[in-house]
Amino acid sequence: MIPWIQSEVFHIGPIPFRTWGTLVAIGFVVATYIGARRAKSKGLDSSVVWDLAFWLFIAAFIGARLFHVLGYEPLYYLHHPLEIFDPRKPGYAIYGGFLASGLVFWYYIKKKKLDFMAYADAIVWGVPWGYGIGRIGCFLIHDHPGMLSNFILAVRYPNGQTRHDLGLYLSIAGFVMGFIFLFLNRKPRGPGFWLGAFVTLDSLTRFWLDFYRVTDVTYFYLTPTQWLTIPLFGVGVWLVLRSSQPRFQQPPDSSVIPPKPLSSTPASAD
Repeated sequence: MIPWIQSEVFHIGPIPFRTWGTLVAIGFVVATYIGARRAKSKGLDSSVVWDLAFWLFIAAFIGARLFHVLGYEPLYYLHHPLEIFDPRKPGYAIYGGFLASGLVFWYYIKKKKLDFMAYADAIVWGVPWGYGIGRIGCFLIHDHPGMLSNFILAVRYPNGQTRHDLGLYLSIAGFVMGFIFLFLNRKPRGPGFWLGAFVTLDSLTRFWLDFYRVTDVTYFYLTPTQWLTIPLFGVGVWLVLRSSQPRFQQPPDSSVIPPKPLSSTPASAD
């Protein structure tokens, strides 16, 4: 069993920092750094990734909040509308953040006339690692308690109960996904493969793990996030299959020019 470890706020000198927000911010910076490195290694402009980072962060923050408000607690916020804009209030659904940042990314790439799939594949390469770091914050504040369990990774809560802790599981899932990416990177992949792989793996993981939650609202037995993962899983699989089609495969390296064969006939004299 995992012992109870909790941290809402920590201090560096006299300055207090909220644990969850700090780890989410660190995760976002790490994801951006890895994405920028990936873009540079693929011959793309890494400054585009850093320029996008600020807008994607704002979009993700707003989208995650709105998805929680509309999907998880609409009646509460209907009676307390001003609390929607209070950043101190809990309640952020990451899939709303994914959708909002995806729209901002699409608009930016279209406006700059850049290669959508190339930059999407580069940026998404860092997301699993940032996801894993940020979810450590969820684990430390224990905002995703799960069902009672004797599983080896269950957390022993202060009341003596042992429960699944979805923050811990989602953090582990993020890091595992990062290592899967490293394994799959052993051979070239077509455009859209990495975006599709992330969407497929993450939507499948979230759909499965949400069944272990105990506090989330459900509609017809599924959480709002689970309903959203169903079409996203289909999109992810389509992208992966599309990337494997011959016309999307990377061409051979044109920088290596094979030598011309020697002619069997003597050259004519001038």
